[in-house]
Amino acid sequence: MDDAASYASGIPSIVRSIVGVKKFQYDIWGDTVNIASRMESSGEVGQVNISEATYDLVRDVKEVVEVNAFTSHGKVQAKGKGEMEMYFVIRS
Repeated sequence: MDDAASYASGIPSIVRSIVGVKKFQYDIWGDTVNIASRMESSGEVGQVNISEATYDLVRDVKEVVEVNAFTSHGKVQAKGKGEMEMYFVIRS
C-alpha cells in the first residue's frame, strides 16, 4: 500500500485494488470497511454513530464535549472483531 493513497483516504488499514479486465472498478477491503458497514447497518437515520475507539479519543476533548453529548447505542457484531460498543453523538 503506498503512503500517498493512505494519506489521501485517511484510512490506513484498508486494501485497495483495481478489479476487472474489461470493465475496471476500484474496490476496498479490510477491517475499516467491515466496521463501517456494521456501523451503517445498525445506525439510525439522522444520527451520527461512532465506534468506542473514536469515543475514547474524543470524550475528554474540551472543544468536543462543550458542544456534543454521547449516548451508548449498544454493541454491534463486527466481522473479525467481535462485539463493538457504539455511541451516538448528540449536538448539545
